[in-house]
Amino acid sequence: MFRLVTSGCTEPEAPDPRGVPSPWLNGAEPADPRPSRRPEWPVVSGGWGGALECRVRACHFGRVHMTPEEFRKHGHEVVDWIADYWGRIESLPVGAKVSPGEVAASLPAHPPSAGEPFSAVLTDLDRVIMPGITHWQHPSFFAYFPANASGPGVLGDLLSSGLGVQGMLWATSPAATELETVALDWLAELLGLPASFRRRGVIQDTASSSLLCALLAALHRMSGGAVRAEGVRERYAVYLSPETHSAGEKAVRIAGLGDAAIRLLEVDPSSLSVTADSLRAAVEADRAAGVTPLFVVATVGTTSTTAIDPVRALGQLCRSEGIWLHVDAAYAGVATVCPELRWLNDGLELADSYATNPHKWLLTNFDCDAFWVADPDALVGALSVLPEFLRNTATESGAVIDYRDWQVPLGRRFRALKLWAVLRWYGAEGLREHIRAGVGLAQQLASWARADPRFEVVAPHPLGLVCLRLVAGDHATEALLTAVNQSGQAYLSHTRVGGRYVLRVAIGGTFTERRHVEALWALLQRLAG
Repeated sequence: MFRLVTSGCTEPEAPDPRGVPSPWLNGAEPADPRPSRRPEWPVVSGGWGGALECRVRACHFGRVHMTPEEFRKHGHEVVDWIADYWGRIESLPVGAKVSPGEVAASLPAHPPSAGEPFSAVLTDLDRVIMPGITHWQHPSFFAYFPANASGPGVLGDLLSSGLGVQGMLWATSPAATELETVALDWLAELLGLPASFRRRGVIQDTASSSLLCALLAALHRMSGGAVRAEGVRERYAVYLSPETHSAGEKAVRIAGLGDAAIRLLEVDPSSLSVTADSLRAAVEADRAAGVTPLFVVATVGTTSTTAIDPVRALGQLCRSEGIWLHVDAAYAGVATVCPELRWLNDGLELADSYATNPHKWLLTNFDCDAFWVADPDALVGALSVLPEFLRNTATESGAVIDYRDWQVPLGRRFRALKLWAVLRWYGAEGLREHIRAGVGLAQQLASWARADPRFEVVAPHPLGLVCLRLVAGDHATEALLTAVNQSGQAYLSHTRVGGRYVLRVAIGGTFTERRHVEALWALLQRLAG
């Protein structure tokens, strides 16, 4: 028999719980101890010679977990909190106002020994966490690139979390796989992507993961599968631009090629786009040196300035040389939901892989990167590992997609739900309205800056990003950025173009309107002196 030691508990001594139901399972349920922040932990000892001793919530058998009704109550509270936050976000300073270590110092040094009411979490969210939040959804957040969150996206994510699906195999939740395939086909149609990408899309977490997967697929294809068995034995070259996202350099290192494999190509000084002639010269030099040209990254909308690489010219060269062409359109790709911006897709039919982020500018909260590959066999060949515990009839039939083979991790979330929710809520018309608003406001800001002799617009701005600086120079421009961000009224980031310090104004937030861009311009004018 077990003896239930009920230190601080009102329940009577209980017989062996292996055979006798708990006395409160027939309607005599005790009060939930959670209102006390630190309820005591009773001890169960004895049984099988007294060798077993464990700590349980004796007053809480069957109530350790949040019940559906409790979840309903607290879920309503959380949704109300988010809705209230979005409603008041404009009144908050955009940037966080804490010093390094301040948030950590406000948290307990040790985890709680007993459960706490969920209200305590919401209290500490307001008291501890919110002062350390930079408000990416603030309508005056213009830094980096947009990280759109939206109502349907958040609700879709909530549904995904509630279902708790592990979508690694078709067999582990057929709907997760098939919805993802269809949602990516819908998105490909909306963006006007080539037919070669249909039914060949997958959701990754970020464009960085897509780039890495594309590089691994290229290695597998170029080596005829030898890299999988023997590792990297040959010398390979990967061609990047000085404007390529840092994910390119990181992927080369992760793939085991080393920095020596990287070739930085030349860019046109006026457009900052890579030149096809520099790629041709680099490929010829590598072949003469016994190095195998492997992989080219073309960017449609670079991070610094949204420069557009000449995909068609690069693609034609890659096709003739047998080089894998990956197109990174993380920011700009979703803009092609607007037919008038489909020029961004020129040459995509020559690409081996393509990635764009609905979580940047297409109202689908992080994380959601859409990745398409023209040759899934190369990707699956590089990444597939099938241990016995994953074998199943559907996989062995060859009739289904197992997305675990299209990514580095095994496990995967049901991300397609939020993308599906966004596509259905907004439709093509709503998505186009959002993109067009951002592009239009960026053009307006650029026109204001050109009309002010204190400012200069530094780079072409075909989309929602404007790069500008003070003609007074780097020091004055950097001081202006600091003053803007410290004001709490707006938030910007910077880059360097041709060695010069430049402000980046990325317009496209979910809640950003013309009045917010007007307020930013007034702030820039005032702080510029």
